[in-house]
Amino acid sequence: MRLAVTGASGKLGRSVVTGLTEAGHDVLALDQYGERTPGFLKIDLTDYGHVADALQGVDDRHSGFDAVVHLAAIPAPGLQPDAATFHNNMLSTYNVFQACRRAGIKRIVYASSETVLGLPFDEDPPYIPVDENYDARPESTYSLVKHLEEQMAIQLTRWDQTLSITALRFSNVMDPDDYEAFPSFDDDPMKRKWNLWGYIDGRDGAQSVLRALENAAPGFDRFIIAAADTVMSRSSASLAAEVFPGVELVKDVGEHETLLSIDKAREILGFDPQHSWRDHVNDAG
Repeated sequence: MRLAVTGASGKLGRSVVTGLTEAGHDVLALDQYGERTPGFLKIDLTDYGHVADALQGVDDRHSGFDAVVHLAAIPAPGLQPDAATFHNNMLSTYNVFQACRRAGIKRIVYASSETVLGLPFDEDPPYIPVDENYDARPESTYSLVKHLEEQMAIQLTRWDQTLSITALRFSNVMDPDDYEAFPSFDDDPMKRKWNLWGYIDGRDGAQSVLRALENAAPGFDRFIIAAADTVMSRSSASLAAEVFPGVELVKDVGEHETLLSIDKAREILGFDPQHSWRDHVNDAG
């Protein structure tokens, strides 16, 4: 496929561009920052004219796309003033979705976030492992935008039932260089309680994008994307019992099984995470 990837210079974006290219797709990277190469296009996603023009064609680069992967955003709360985060992220996503519609691009995969599940879980989750079946619980402006983006996608796919928009609720993205710090989390389970001790290797994040491009049906759907394990050496069940004693554990979980359920992504998209921090750190539990 001919693919555009926004936010291609970011931590997840770099892995996604590499993964999609290695899978044989023709990828154009779209971002504000990046090296001047034939595979990169500088763009301001908050400018609808830029986005609409870029997705329909660019001289000497391309004449259109089969699908768009939208990852660009201010990537977390607290990095910029809340109003700036809302303006940048909400407007950029609207511009991408709308420009795709006008260009006749029927397949969009984009980065939602684990934060809509209720992070940092100062209020207990309704049950553990968490999944996609309960209503969003945004607790920051960043997360509020992610929720509103999902609501927008629901309506756009209602308007056009041939349109496919897939929201991937990515956990905390990690690269192999990050893993040497993981054993320090064992000292205090509260250090990573905020996202139920979850993470996602960037390479598996790229795999989830590829599977969504290949397998997502028309309409809108949302999927939690996390590693198969937690960041901890302790058992998942013991962590849940200690930190969330009043929350029901709704299924038997493996020794280190993620508490951010990826069952739906496995079943519908064929997502199958291959990477664990335990493969990079000596004496990992």
